[in-house]
Amino acid sequence: MRARTFTESGRRTQIVTAAIEVIAEVGYAKASFSRIAKHAGLSSTGMISYHFAGKDDLLAACVSEIEKVTGAFMQPYIDAAEGHIAQLRAYVESNIALVGEHPAEVRALIDIVKNAGSQSAAVNGRLAMVEEHLRTGQAAGVFRPLDTRTAAIAFISGLDSVVVTATAAAPEPTELARIGRELADLYVRATAADPEGESA
Repeated sequence: MRARTFTESGRRTQIVTAAIEVIAEVGYAKASFSRIAKHAGLSSTGMISYHFAGKDDLLAACVSEIEKVTGAFMQPYIDAAEGHIAQLRAYVESNIALVGEHPAEVRALIDIVKNAGSQSAAVNGRLAMVEEHLRTGQAAGVFRPLDTRTAAIAFISGLDSVVVTATAAAPEPTELARIGRELADLYVRATAADPEGESA
Protein backbone atom coordinates (compact mmCIF):
# COMPACT_ATOMS: atom_id res chain seq x y z
CA MET A 1 0.00 0.00 0.00
CA ARG A 2 2.77 2.45 0.86
CA ALA A 3 4.61 1.67 -2.36
CA ARG A 4 1.45 2.21 -4.39
CA THR A 5 0.73 5.52 -2.65
CA PHE A 6 4.30 6.70 -3.24
CA THR A 7 4.10 5.68 -6.91
CA GLU A 8 0.84 7.52 -7.44
CA SER A 9 2.18 10.61 -5.70
CA GLY A 10 5.31 10.47 -7.83
CA ARG A 11 3.28 10.07 -11.01
CA ARG A 12 1.13 13.07 -10.10
CA THR A 13 4.27 15.17 -9.53
CA GLN A 14 5.68 13.94 -12.84
CA ILE A 15 2.55 15.08 -14.67
CA VAL A 16 2.52 18.48 -12.98
CA THR A 17 6.19 19.05 -13.82
CA ALA A 18 5.58 18.07 -17.42
CA ALA A 19 2.56 20.36 -17.65
CA ILE A 20 4.54 23.31 -16.30
CA GLU A 21 7.34 22.70 -18.80
CA VAL A 22 4.94 22.30 -21.73
CA ILE A 23 3.01 25.47 -20.84
CA ALA A 24 6.29 27.35 -20.51
CA GLU A 25 7.40 26.10 -23.93
CA VAL A 26 4.26 26.30 -26.09
CA GLY A 27 1.79 28.30 -23.98
CA TYR A 28 -1.44 27.44 -22.21
CA ALA A 29 -3.54 27.31 -25.39
CA LYS A 30 -1.38 24.61 -26.97
CA ALA A 31 -0.72 22.63 -23.79
CA SER A 32 -2.99 19.69 -24.61
CA PHE A 33 -3.17 16.52 -22.57
CA SER A 34 -1.52 14.68 -25.48
CA ARG A 35 1.47 17.05 -25.44
CA ILE A 36 1.76 16.81 -21.68
CA ALA A 37 1.49 13.01 -21.72
CA LYS A 38 4.19 12.76 -24.39
CA HIS A 39 6.48 15.13 -22.50
CA ALA A 40 5.95 13.15 -19.29
CA GLY A 41 6.68 9.87 -21.07
CA LEU A 42 3.19 8.49 -20.44
CA SER A 43 1.64 5.89 -22.70
CA SER A 44 -1.69 7.73 -22.90
CA THR A 45 -3.63 10.75 -21.66
CA GLY A 46 -5.63 8.38 -19.50
CA MET A 47 -2.95 8.60 -16.82
CA ILE A 48 -3.55 12.35 -16.58
CA SER A 49 -7.30 11.86 -16.35
CA TYR A 50 -6.75 9.26 -13.63
CA HIS A 51 -4.90 11.74 -11.42
CA PHE A 52 -6.75 14.96 -12.31
CA ALA A 53 -10.45 15.70 -12.73
CA GLY A 54 -9.76 17.87 -15.77
CA LYS A 55 -7.54 20.60 -17.13
CA ASP A 56 -8.63 23.09 -14.47
CA ASP A 57 -7.64 20.64 -11.76
CA LEU A 58 -4.26 20.09 -13.39
CA LEU A 59 -3.69 23.84 -13.77
CA ALA A 60 -4.54 24.40 -10.09
CA ALA A 61 -1.93 21.79 -9.19
CA CYS A 62 0.57 23.54 -11.46
CA VAL A 63 -0.07 26.89 -9.79
CA SER A 64 0.29 25.32 -6.34
CA GLU A 65 3.60 23.70 -7.31
CA ILE A 66 4.94 26.92 -8.83
CA GLU A 67 4.00 28.84 -5.68
CA LYS A 68 6.00 26.33 -3.62
CA VAL A 69 9.02 26.70 -5.90
CA THR A 70 8.94 30.51 -5.99
CA GLY A 71 8.32 30.76 -2.26
CA ALA A 72 11.19 28.40 -1.47
CA PHE A 73 13.50 30.53 -3.61
CA MET A 74 12.46 34.01 -2.51
CA GLN A 75 11.56 33.60 1.16
CA PRO A 76 15.10 32.93 2.46
CA TYR A 77 16.28 36.23 0.92
CA ILE A 78 13.42 38.12 2.52
CA ASP A 79 13.84 36.39 5.89
CA ALA A 80 17.55 37.23 5.94
CA ALA A 81 16.89 40.94 5.33
CA GLU A 82 16.65 43.17 8.40
CA GLY A 83 14.37 46.19 8.33
CA HIS A 84 11.66 47.39 5.99
CA ILE A 85 13.95 48.79 3.31
CA ALA A 86 16.19 45.73 3.21
CA GLN A 87 13.13 43.51 2.94
CA LEU A 88 11.77 45.64 0.13
CA ARG A 89 15.06 45.25 -1.71
CA ALA A 90 15.16 41.51 -1.05
CA TYR A 91 11.64 41.04 -2.37
CA VAL A 92 12.37 42.90 -5.61
CA GLU A 93 15.83 41.45 -6.24
CA SER A 94 14.83 37.86 -5.46
CA ASN A 95 11.76 38.18 -7.68
CA ILE A 96 13.90 39.27 -10.61
CA ALA A 97 16.55 36.61 -9.86
CA LEU A 98 13.76 34.03 -9.87
CA VAL A 99 13.42 34.55 -13.62
CA GLY A 100 16.92 33.18 -14.14
CA GLU A 101 16.69 30.35 -11.63
CA HIS A 102 13.22 29.06 -12.51
CA PRO A 103 12.36 30.41 -15.98
CA ALA A 104 9.89 27.64 -16.85
CA GLU A 105 7.89 28.14 -13.67
CA VAL A 106 7.77 31.91 -14.13
CA ARG A 107 6.71 31.69 -17.79
CA ALA A 108 4.09 29.07 -17.00
CA LEU A 109 2.61 31.01 -14.09
CA ILE A 110 2.35 34.20 -16.16
CA ASP A 111 0.58 32.32 -18.95
CA ILE A 112 -1.75 30.36 -16.68
CA VAL A 113 -2.89 33.38 -14.66
CA LYS A 114 -3.25 35.54 -17.77
CA ASN A 115 -5.01 33.10 -20.10
CA ALA A 116 -6.60 30.38 -18.01
CA GLY A 117 -8.24 32.48 -15.34
CA SER A 118 -6.53 30.35 -12.70
CA GLN A 119 -6.20 31.82 -9.24
CA SER A 120 -2.87 32.12 -7.47
CA ALA A 121 -3.03 33.01 -3.80
CA ALA A 122 0.56 34.22 -3.92
CA VAL A 123 -0.06 36.44 -6.94
CA ASN A 124 -3.40 37.76 -5.71
CA GLY A 125 -2.10 38.46 -2.22
CA ARG A 126 0.87 40.57 -3.25
CA LEU A 127 -0.96 43.89 -3.39
CA ALA A 128 -2.23 43.61 0.19
CA MET A 129 1.18 42.36 1.34
CA VAL A 130 3.08 45.30 -0.16
CA GLU A 131 0.50 47.79 1.09
CA GLU A 132 0.80 46.40 4.62
CA HIS A 133 4.60 46.50 4.41
CA LEU A 134 4.51 50.16 3.39
CA ARG A 135 2.01 50.97 6.11
CA THR A 136 4.03 49.35 8.89
CA GLY A 137 7.16 50.99 7.50
CA GLN A 138 5.47 54.37 7.71
CA ALA A 139 4.53 53.69 11.31
CA ALA A 140 8.19 52.93 12.01
CA GLY A 141 9.26 56.15 10.34
CA VAL A 142 11.10 54.32 7.56
CA PHE A 143 8.84 55.17 4.64
CA ARG A 144 7.72 58.69 3.83
CA PRO A 145 4.05 59.78 3.89
CA LEU A 146 2.36 58.43 0.77
CA ASP A 147 -0.84 56.70 -0.25
CA THR A 148 0.07 53.08 0.41
CA ARG A 149 -2.61 51.68 -1.91
CA THR A 150 -1.47 53.72 -4.89
CA ALA A 151 2.18 53.00 -4.15
CA ALA A 152 1.52 49.26 -3.84
CA ILE A 153 -0.34 49.18 -7.17
CA ALA A 154 2.53 51.01 -8.88
CA PHE A 155 5.05 48.73 -7.15
CA ILE A 156 3.41 45.48 -8.25
CA SER A 157 2.58 46.73 -11.75
CA GLY A 158 6.15 47.87 -12.34
CA LEU A 159 7.64 44.68 -10.95
CA ASP A 160 5.34 42.53 -13.08
CA SER A 161 6.27 44.46 -16.21
CA VAL A 162 9.97 43.99 -15.57
CA VAL A 163 9.51 40.27 -14.83
CA VAL A 164 7.47 39.71 -17.99
CA THR A 165 10.04 41.57 -20.10
CA ALA A 166 12.96 39.72 -18.50
CA THR A 167 11.22 36.38 -18.96
CA ALA A 168 10.80 37.02 -22.68
CA ALA A 169 14.38 38.27 -23.17
CA ALA A 170 16.10 35.70 -20.90
CA PRO A 171 19.02 37.89 -19.73
CA GLU A 172 22.16 36.45 -18.14
CA PRO A 173 22.18 36.13 -14.32
CA THR A 174 24.52 39.12 -13.94
CA GLU A 175 22.17 41.26 -16.01
CA LEU A 176 19.17 40.07 -14.01
CA ALA A 177 21.02 41.00 -10.82
CA ARG A 178 21.71 44.46 -12.21
CA ILE A 179 18.07 44.92 -13.21
CA GLY A 180 16.96 43.80 -9.75
CA ARG A 181 19.27 46.29 -8.03
CA GLU A 182 18.18 49.14 -10.32
CA LEU A 183 14.50 48.44 -9.73
CA ALA A 184 15.00 48.09 -5.98
CA ASP A 185 16.91 51.38 -5.92
CA LEU A 186 14.06 53.06 -7.77
CA TYR A 187 11.47 51.83 -5.26
CA VAL A 188 13.62 52.75 -2.28
CA ARG A 189 14.17 56.29 -3.55
CA ALA A 190 10.45 56.65 -4.17
CA THR A 191 9.36 55.46 -0.72
CA ALA A 192 12.12 55.96 1.85
CA ALA A 193 11.88 58.76 4.40
CA ASP A 194 15.66 59.13 4.09
CA PRO A 195 16.41 60.44 0.58
CA GLU A 196 19.36 58.09 0.38
CA GLY A 197 17.30 55.13 1.53
CA GLU A 198 19.68 54.35 4.37
CA SER A 199 17.09 54.01 7.14
CA ALA A 200 16.81 50.58 8.77
